[in-house]
Amino acid sequence: MRTTLILLLLILCGLLPACSSSDPRTPHILIRTAAGDIEVELYPAQAPKTAAAFLSFVDSGFYKNGSFYRVLNEDNQATGAPKSELIQGGIWRTDYKKAITHQGIPHETTGQTHLLHKNGTISLARTTPGTAGTEFFICVGDQPGFDYGGDNNPDGQGYAAFGKVVRGMDIVRLIYARPENNQSFEPPVAIYNITRK
Repeated sequence: MRTTLILLLLILCGLLPACSSSDPRTPHILIRTAAGDIEVELYPAQAPKTAAAFLSFVDSGFYKNGSFYRVLNEDNQATGAPKSELIQGGIWRTDYKKAITHQGIPHETTGQTHLLHKNGTISLARTTPGTAGTEFFICVGDQPGFDYGGDNNPDGQGYAAFGKVVRGMDIVRLIYARPENNQSFEPPVAIYNITRK
């Protein structure tokens, strides 16, 4: 009887998220937004520098009072340019001075990591390779143009993917559909904080 009870408790515990611990090889983070929560799984084994930098920002509380402030959709990009679909967030709109002091994460291409820009992939925003910082984006649909050798960067180096949404893609799409003007959400969608799960 006692063995059966212990076995039943172990089975129930396995079904409850509160009982299970996150695998340190694939840490999870929670993006808490005004539209709802988005849970993301990170891949430090494949993208060690990118994931470590992002987790350091998370652990330091950088994203408290951040926002999703930018959207790329089918209708708001130049005619003839490679198209993208994403939402971009971070602290750029809420604390620009802090955001610009944290640039320079070494660029890990998708050719190195083998983490492609599929639906729900999280990746770092950048200008030239090695200029990524606190700002990130989440892909809406597959975005092969962001991968190494893709058409969306003149340098061909793509962006540094480091994880994917595992819960809350409906929230990503809800944010994606918000009103925008010239690629900027009006108003931005508040990110209350990003924390480890």
